[in-house]
Amino acid sequence: MKDDRRSPLRNAHTDRDTAKQIPETPQTLSPSYRLAFADDEFLYRDELRPVRLQLELQKFEMLMDEHGIDSTIVLFGGARIPAPADKEKARTKTLADLSRFYDEAREFARLMTIKSKASGNREFVIVTGGGPGVMEAGNRGAHDEGGKSVGLNIVLPHEQAPNPYVTPDLAFNFHYFAIRKMHFLMRARAICVFPGGFGTLDELFETLTLIQTGRMQRVPLLLFGREFWEKIINWDALADAGTISPEDLDLFRYVESAAEAADLVENWGPAVARTDLPDR
Repeated sequence: MKDDRRSPLRNAHTDRDTAKQIPETPQTLSPSYRLAFADDEFLYRDELRPVRLQLELQKFEMLMDEHGIDSTIVLFGGARIPAPADKEKARTKTLADLSRFYDEAREFARLMTIKSKASGNREFVIVTGGGPGVMEAGNRGAHDEGGKSVGLNIVLPHEQAPNPYVTPDLAFNFHYFAIRKMHFLMRARAICVFPGGFGTLDELFETLTLIQTGRMQRVPLLLFGREFWEKIINWDALADAGTISPEDLDLFRYVESAAEAADLVENWGPAVARTDLPDR
């Protein structure tokens, strides 16, 4: 429960407003006179990077706690995968064919949101990267069911606004990829990976590495679309070469439909983190 006792000290907001009302003199107009926490130019300096990293970590954590969100279901997948209604506009035939996964992501998110709402929107809350494609489908499925969902946008050279289905109070924007990745996984009860490009592969392998090395508890790691994944990644070749262990191929499961994925999440038993790596 939030502590309503007020500190006898003046708060930063009050002092910031007071500082704006001082007379303009050569001294008060100097950048050195600005309050440090209200000085953007100061906060943007390279030396302040550790502070900015901490702020990106802390803001999300505080707001998720305020919303009472304890666990999440993470959806990774391609921004370029269109909704089936728009598949004729896809840049390639393969993207058009992959549009079916938009609907699967949307339906899976809807099914998980039924569970989430039963918990008072505390558990199984859908989290996506907040963008278009598969991400939009995930947030849209939660919206269809009248539940909450989270969007973790990232600042990119080309403008990107959150898709319209992200719960407004749970729309976040990040500068640091590393902090964003931490937030994806820190509350994850399951991770669903749909076909995608470099970003999706990065998120997949980051997650696999954390589970493989025991740095993360095992959770359902579901790859939608066996044909796609086996075409772009030769998992068996990695095991045959000895660069991964045969047991590592058991860290994920292939699924084809939302219902199949929901069943695996529903019936997933407790699984502890690895304490050692096979073949080492």
